[in-house]
Amino acid sequence: MEEKNIVPGSVPAEGPETVPAAKSKNAEVIRVIKFVLFSASAGIIEMGTFALLNETLHLDYWLSYMIALVLSVLWNFTLNRKFTFKSAANVPVAMLKVAAYYLVFTPLSSWLEHVYTMQLGWNEYLATAANMILNLVTEFLYQRFFVFGNSLDTQKK
Repeated sequence: MEEKNIVPGSVPAEGPETVPAAKSKNAEVIRVIKFVLFSASAGIIEMGTFALLNETLHLDYWLSYMIALVLSVLWNFTLNRKFTFKSAANVPVAMLKVAAYYLVFTPLSSWLEHVYTMQLGWNEYLATAANMILNLVTEFLYQRFFVFGNSLDTQKK
């Protein structure tokens, strides 16, 4: 067996540095999975609320969509802050950052809903599902890197 000369304080090429990187990658994969699952539950709340308001109470489409969106955002924010990002960040500040995201996303998604349904003739549920997928991707990136980026995993156990 060949003996390697290792300088004190240096890290071997296949040493400890690869373990944290692997752990970090696994932690991010788990974080994405949690986000997707919690977002799916928020999607169920959004679709259920939308169906109730649109089909049963016959509210205007845009009003049904907006109420459903707000309820799903509150649900999603609460679960993801606590369980996905494990953030001890100031909740009102984090919520204001999420509100800022929705100040942009909501008019954009409302416009897209209109384009999908009125101009392209899509079914209302297909249009909502398309916006939910757009929301899933953009909101994860926004929350991961902007809202909770500096406070990941700071929550006390």
